[in-house]
Amino acid sequence: MGAAKFAISVDESLLKKIDQLVKKGLFPNRSRAFQAAMKEKIERLERMRLARECSKLDKKIEQQFAEDISKEEFESWPEY
Repeated sequence: MGAAKFAISVDESLLKKIDQLVKKGLFPNRSRAFQAAMKEKIERLERMRLARECSKLDKKIEQQFAEDISKEEFESWPEY
């Protein structure tokens, strides 16, 4: 997958911190540091969304559903 370039404005104090991480060798350059930060943030937001959706489930209904599955049905499910 190719990379796309775009310009952003960044607070100088944040940029100094990014430059320090690059200088310490944690990232090869600013671009990689920002890529890693954005990837981590997006993954965190996706996990939060999943947690919110799961919290909407009715625990009693889900428990009843789990108990209603017959042994035969359960054994026909593929292993992961």
